[in-house]
Amino acid sequence: MKPVFESVEKEYKDKIEFQKVDVEIDGTLTEAYGIMSIPTFVIEKDKVELDRKQGAMPLEVFKSWIDSHIS
Repeated sequence: MKPVFESVEKEYKDKIEFQKVDVEIDGTLTEAYGIMSIPTFVIEKDKVELDRKQGAMPLEVFKSWIDSHIS
């Protein structure tokens, strides 16, 4: 997922903020978000979770999921 994530991060950099968390280093966020599998992607707006996806996905599926939450 790293190349997909980095591609989308560049493409959407002016629209949304991306944050990567290394679960082996930052256990606090891992626990706070209840991360049980890697990768896990969370979309938030105003600190409220809107949606969550787990597992790898193709670029177009990942973009479509993000687009469904951008107004």
